[in-house]
Amino acid sequence: MALSSPLEAVIIGSGFGGAVTCCRLAARWPGEVMLLERGKRYPKGSFPRSPHDFSANFYATPKGGAKGLFDIRNFRRMDAVVGAGLGGGSLIYANVFMEPPAWIFASQWPAGLDRASLGPYYAVARSVLGARPVPPANDEPRRRVRRSELFGEFAQADGRQSRPADICVYFGEAYGQGRGPAQAIGEQERNRYGATQTSCTYCGECDIGCNVHAKNSLDLNYLYAAEHQHGAQIRTECQVERIVPLNAEGQADSAADGQHGYQVDFRDGAGKPSSVRSRRVIVAAGTLGSNELLLRCRDEFGTLPRLSQQLGKRFSGNGDFVSIVAAGKRNAEPNYGPVITQYIDYGLHEPKPGQPAYILEDAAYPAFAAWYVEGLQPMLNPLYVLSKIGRTLRLFWHRVTQSLIGGKWSGSVVDYFISLLRGDIAYRSSILLFMGRDAGDGEFSLKAGQLTLDWPQKKSRPLYDAILASGKRFANFVGTRIYIPQPTWAWPVRNNITVHPLGGCALAETPDQGVVSSCDGSRGQVFGYHGLYVADGALMPGSLGANPCATIAALAEWIAEDITGVTPDATLGVEQHG
Repeated sequence: MALSSPLEAVIIGSGFGGAVTCCRLAARWPGEVMLLERGKRYPKGSFPRSPHDFSANFYATPKGGAKGLFDIRNFRRMDAVVGAGLGGGSLIYANVFMEPPAWIFASQWPAGLDRASLGPYYAVARSVLGARPVPPANDEPRRRVRRSELFGEFAQADGRQSRPADICVYFGEAYGQGRGPAQAIGEQERNRYGATQTSCTYCGECDIGCNVHAKNSLDLNYLYAAEHQHGAQIRTECQVERIVPLNAEGQADSAADGQHGYQVDFRDGAGKPSSVRSRRVIVAAGTLGSNELLLRCRDEFGTLPRLSQQLGKRFSGNGDFVSIVAAGKRNAEPNYGPVITQYIDYGLHEPKPGQPAYILEDAAYPAFAAWYVEGLQPMLNPLYVLSKIGRTLRLFWHRVTQSLIGGKWSGSVVDYFISLLRGDIAYRSSILLFMGRDAGDGEFSLKAGQLTLDWPQKKSRPLYDAILASGKRFANFVGTRIYIPQPTWAWPVRNNITVHPLGGCALAETPDQGVVSSCDGSRGQVFGYHGLYVADGALMPGSLGANPCATIAALAEWIAEDITGVTPDATLGVEQHG
């Protein structure tokens, strides 16, 4: 049912682009901004952990009915994993805030839009998200992350340098703002926007939702301020289906150009159809969601026929590639600490002409997953299990002979537990996260009513080959032959997996070059329409090579400033709480 009085803005999606624009527009027009998110809210402690609960933690299309956190899409030669929930990808990303090097903007990006011009917006987003490195261990041994040390040693052996990554993790308000030391592990306080957070507990669960709110996800900063300070109307479990421009009489009219606003049709959590009218619409449903929605509006429903023919083009998987190195001779301790703590540069920040450009980041995974891996060993590696049994039997025989000779039992059942558990394969395994500058030549389209992706892959193979070689060198370094490229890379499938899908609504100076304007006065506005914007990863004209959240947030700040006329700052219009 349409509102009689239109809102100032409707934001579709709550990831980095949606959260930033929601907060900024709500501050400009309090109570007149609505955000529609397809996923659920996740209060503290609500992320699933048990196998039973995790089985329902996946998101399917509206017809599928599943409303979990992980949305996994399968395309030809490329699979994608994205988040669904209030906070979007920030709920499951690995926290890294990294500005791409200046040379990335010299190719494919529109004139005048570069790292220097985006600098002030990066700075604001960095401050809001509290991006800092892991605090030094000093006299607190619990802050030591052995995995970081291992990757640093490999970097040196490989002729590279390991650098600490700035991560959006809560180590206390003072540390996050560079005003003091880190807060004690596990201690709680209110952040400067009023949300209660916990100083990181080093549990390694960032990628499956942080149950203690030690992660600076968007629901604890931008979205929190938008809703609690500026009266934004946030509605979850709402799936947007179409956008229709209105004519001068206020009627839905596909021939209109948006000067009189829009009607946004959606279904609520119960599947009931509804609609809302607004002067502006910001499409920020993530790269997959925004491309699909706009393609449907242009090609299926015909409600936005003016959209550029460049829509869906220039997709990039950001060079993402995940590998596993198992059963090394060096301890990796992959179940402790924030998911990513450092990165090794392979030509991204210090490029070499003609060479692939990428980075290697370390990765943690939850401790409960290590028990699962250990439980699989009898099936995957019987010899490994036999070696543990043999070690335990040797210990038992030693205790028996000691008892017979000495006349007493000097052992303990603790010895058996130690013998069985120490040296587990998970403790000596590493997850390698690569990302880099791929060709960015994929294209989205609709086929048989479904979003499809054509990913040529061939032009990006030099990058993947270089990544594979780096992974093998890491395996050699830790003393193992067990190197597993991402599970879908086995021949003949050869599918990539991306957690950073980008592009399809590229920023450009003209509609024959892209989908969205880069010009002042119409930043982020879709060519052919007034008041219709895109503000998410779909904006990227090509791959970034670096973790993209920093650039998405900076671009969203840049777009919001153009819409509101208000220069952004890190207070978000909230009186200091900390």
